[in-house]
Amino acid sequence: MIAPDSFKGSISAFEAASAIEKGIKKSFPAAKTITVPLADGGEGTMDTLVAATNGKKTAVTVTGPLGKPVEAFYGILGDEKTCVIEIASASGLDLVPEKERNPLITTTYGTGELIKSALSEGFRSFIVALGGSATNDGGAGMLQALGIKILDKEKKEIGFGGGKLNQVHKISLENFDPRIKESHFAIASDVENPLVGKSGASFVFGPQKGATEETAQILDQNMTHWANKVKEIMGVKLHNMPGAGAAGGLGGAFQAFFPSVMEKGAEVVMKYTRLKEQLAGADLLITGEGQADFQTAFGKTPMRAAQAAKNMGVPTIIIAGSVGKDIERLYQFGVVSVHSIMTRPMTLAEAMESAPELLEHTAEQVCRTFFK
Repeated sequence: MIAPDSFKGSISAFEAASAIEKGIKKSFPAAKTITVPLADGGEGTMDTLVAATNGKKTAVTVTGPLGKPVEAFYGILGDEKTCVIEIASASGLDLVPEKERNPLITTTYGTGELIKSALSEGFRSFIVALGGSATNDGGAGMLQALGIKILDKEKKEIGFGGGKLNQVHKISLENFDPRIKESHFAIASDVENPLVGKSGASFVFGPQKGATEETAQILDQNMTHWANKVKEIMGVKLHNMPGAGAAGGLGGAFQAFFPSVMEKGAEVVMKYTRLKEQLAGADLLITGEGQADFQTAFGKTPMRAAQAAKNMGVPTIIIAGSVGKDIERLYQFGVVSVHSIMTRPMTLAEAMESAPELLEHTAEQVCRTFFK
């Protein structure tokens, strides 16, 4: 069984699985291999779920994070009833040039438009993957796109971005899309950060979206104001709620305004890819990710896959771009060994560029050892 996550910034889970399979076949041509590319609720989740269920994707032109039109996609699973929204498709960091990244102005409005389009096509069952956002607006833009009025003291709609949340005076649900109440949203995310505070959305994730230390302080103050207003209207205290800080506060917006349930991203993907069922009878699971270290043991995709394999009596080997500290923690989850793809001293850029070849080589060597 070959079930890697993506090697972020380098190759997708599909490409990683293909490279590993090639390496296995070199050492063990008669091997029966099953590839199940995985994801954790971030980028790649939609493609993984669509491929696993023989589904399809639909393109929609929406408002991008900088307010300009972008082409986004939502996925339709093979059951033709379940829609996958990957917020990175409409509001993702990759849509914003590095020099223009500024969470004071980026918006989730396009994510709301993507949901609205799927609702209009009749979908009422949603999986929402929260990873990779460029935003820190508490989900305000998404809510505006779905009809919620977010007004300042002059009864005018506030503008886009986390920099405007301090202007919120009133939140009106009068025109909130009624189809939302008829729907169910499974929110796929491994982020447990609260909405505000030092471990909240602004301070932890703001810097990677372009926030300076000073900007992060402003964003957190604005987000606290937003959370106070949400509590007044919805009776939900998002401030310290686990997962509310995911995707710049989108996690909190879903928890407060939508009929939703927060689920571990990797578990959602494993369920729809039927990883556990397909592990039956396997001799070995090979999984992997960009870097394996102590953090992997805290619920990242390879750990969850290894845990599922252990329950089936199947050993796991992890192949990673690099191997960090305290990988010994992984052994309790059925991992028998962890391997880096590095074959010589090289820069990160070299390793990322050569990842497919290095993965193939490492998989071959691993199998030659394991099945000697």
